[in-house]
Amino acid sequence: MAKKKFYVVWNGHQTGIFTSWEQCKKAVEGFQDAKYKAFPSLELAQKAFSESFDNYKGKTFFKSELSENELKQIGNPKIPSVAVDAACSGNPGVMEYRGVDTQTQKELFRISPMQGGTNNIGEFLAIVHALALLKKHNQTTPIYSDSQIAINWIRQKKCKTNITKNDKNHKIFELIERAEIWLHENTFPNHILKWQTKAWGEIPADFGRKNN
Repeated sequence: MAKKKFYVVWNGHQTGIFTSWEQCKKAVEGFQDAKYKAFPSLELAQKAFSESFDNYKGKTFFKSELSENELKQIGNPKIPSVAVDAACSGNPGVMEYRGVDTQTQKELFRISPMQGGTNNIGEFLAIVHALALLKKHNQTTPIYSDSQIAINWIRQKKCKTNITKNDKNHKIFELIERAEIWLHENTFPNHILKWQTKAWGEIPADFGRKNN
């Protein structure tokens, strides 16, 4: 069973501690310079809320259950790097994705929610978005995703989803077509790497909704 998260909002339409992502989303969505973060326990959330957001920005709160030897073999995430993630309410459902700086968690791009997508489609599009952005700036930075399926699709230069195109998701399929064309027309030196969640915790680009 997924562990419960507690969401602290320091700056938003409403501030406080929330017990679900949906509550947190209502408090921060559309609010300029919203400041919020998920925590694994109520005690830690209460402590964080009583302090400054700056004390917790960019920090992770995760204890791996892997052995010391396993952690040593996996190592640490490569820095600098870009981390991407997608969120989807349903399968298919409302999908969005974003990319962040792995170390600072600064958001580099975000695509607004679209109807009729899946998590793997979002991850695929996010990786291509990151590749195009990095190529534009002549950066060879590696990219992390926690979706092995999406990583495989990138290698195959094809989004092999079972979802069919319809009136609701036509915008997503336009993005898929553009992404596939980009992959066929461009080469890139960037390594696409699997984020090791069991060793490092949730990927920094995580939307924080997996446990709701």
